[in-house]
Amino acid sequence: MTEPLLAHSTPYGRMYARSTSDQPTVPSITTVIAQAPSSLGGWFGHMAANALAADPRLPGSLGKPAELKQAVRDASQAAERYRDDAALRGTRVHNYCEQVALRALGRPSTLDAARLALAENGEEGFAARFDEWWELYDVRPIAPELTVWNQELGYAGTLDLVATIGGRLCLIDYKTKNTDRDGFVKGLDDKVVMQLVAGMKAQESLVDPHQGEWEPWKYGEQPLLLGVAIGQTEVRALRANPEVLKEHWFRFCALRRAWEAGRNAETAGRALLPIGPPPARAAAGAPAPVTGADASGPAAPAPETPSSVAAG
Repeated sequence: MTEPLLAHSTPYGRMYARSTSDQPTVPSITTVIAQAPSSLGGWFGHMAANALAADPRLPGSLGKPAELKQAVRDASQAAERYRDDAALRGTRVHNYCEQVALRALGRPSTLDAARLALAENGEEGFAARFDEWWELYDVRPIAPELTVWNQELGYAGTLDLVATIGGRLCLIDYKTKNTDRDGFVKGLDDKVVMQLVAGMKAQESLVDPHQGEWEPWKYGEQPLLLGVAIGQTEVRALRANPEVLKEHWFRFCALRRAWEAGRNAETAGRALLPIGPPPARAAAGAPAPVTGADASGPAAPAPETPSSVAAG
């Protein structure tokens, strides 16, 4: 994950602006995809339980409620710490990949500093494996970190790399992944296909973020869509199945509508309003009205309820 110049954090997720002087108006591709339901409750509980079991303070805190409470509180934040650490690692790896492409294009880069940042965090394996993959696949970069825009549906995003491989145009998304116990890089989530097809469906790409200059999208003629899992032990490239792209695009469109519906609901105003009890029908001590079969005339109307008060 990188921080594109036109991307902004908002109460409605990450959103993009048309220039550095504009306010953000459309959600990012990843914000749209985040509308898809996901269940992480079990993972959060697992991380917390592992953190508590491994806490060296645990034996000494037994029988000491205050110390035990602190240990439990720290353990409950284990998942958030892991997520934040993974995000920082992903940023470092993505930055390295970008610098490799910039140097290959003969543009200014900070490749040495990017590799040093990985080495300082014990992550140089990511760089080494990526270099091997880059050479093996003979990647020819065209545009790294390319921000794209779809005005018709209303979204924007940043592609990790547009390149040619084996003479084929490719849109590439990098995912930094851990290694399993057998030494293989862990697999990719199918949601990466939505991310790639949304990039392919762009209508414009950014030329100058300060001037807000864009140009018509020119990389959408049946490119290969590649998700690239980058690990410390290997890099694995996976191609999006062209037979399923339509369905994943339809799903992305539905999630875009869900994002907009959620934002509209949040900004529409208060969803719940207070309501008082219904007014008394008669003064205290007055006889109750006769209703039903014992009444000599038409049945008396039913007492007012809070719902009838609201309707009136």
